Amino acid sequence: MQSLDRLDIDTPEQIALEFPLAGIGSRFLALAVDSLLQIAVVTILFIVGAIAAIGYSDVMNGAGRFFSQTLGAILIVLVPFCLYWGYFAFFEILWQGKTPGKRLAGIRVIHQTGRPMTSVECIGRNLMRGVDILPGIYAAGLVCMMCNKQNRRIGDYLAGTIVVHDKATEAVASAMSWGRDTDPAQPTEVRNLASNELVLIETYLNRRYELDYSIRTTTAQRIVTMISEKTGAQKPPDQSDDDFLEAVARRLRDTAGFR
Repeated sequence: MQSLDRLDIDTPEQIALEFPLAGIGSRFLALAVDSLLQIAVVTILFIVGAIAAIGYSDVMNGAGRFFSQTLGAILIVLVPFCLYWGYFAFFEILWQGKTPGKRLAGIRVIHQTGRPMTSVECIGRNLMRGVDILPGIYAAGLVCMMCNKQNRRIGDYLAGTIVVHDKATEAVASAMSWGRDTDPAQPTEVRNLASNELVLIETYLNRRYELDYSIRTTTAQRIVTMISEKTGAQKPPDQSDDDFLEAVARRLRDTAGFR
């Protein structure tokens, strides 16, 4: 279910980033898993609510019966409603573009510029599920995805998002060398970099294993060159481009010294 399509993003620094787009198959696998989880939770809530509304009301009187029936109604009607509309937004905000189903399918939602989507974009994207699902089984969303090369549904167009294949965060984190002995620059040097340039560096570091080797090598070299030109910091001959960029990103985070 790997999509052969890729999204090329040219940053303001004229450095190209490449993301493998998630295909319709991967997205519907994620949706199926998420839907099954929702159905399971709703079924449990319905059973508990029915017991609360019917079972215990027979042995209660007055306020106790009213409370029991009210609790049952909440569990049967209100909670499933909130679960349906809030499930995707909750997990995508909490897990940075991923739900349990998306984690299983190995995909993630990001902004079309390559940065993580904001909470507002996430909520807007998921509110449009009410349109994407029409007239049933996400027919409108499926037709929309089939009509564009980036497999975007209506909600993606509204929020400016795309869905890409993802690498496990643990795998990326373990490959980063954050040791102090790799610092390439003093704080006064890296402060010449702006916050959007830190975003560029970290986006590359988090997505590098999704890039073809030649593109990854070229991209890293161009970012290193950009940093050297702006800060004067030179990469040691025995240090890899990735180690250099990791050290610069850590130094920027430590000093929070942006233009």
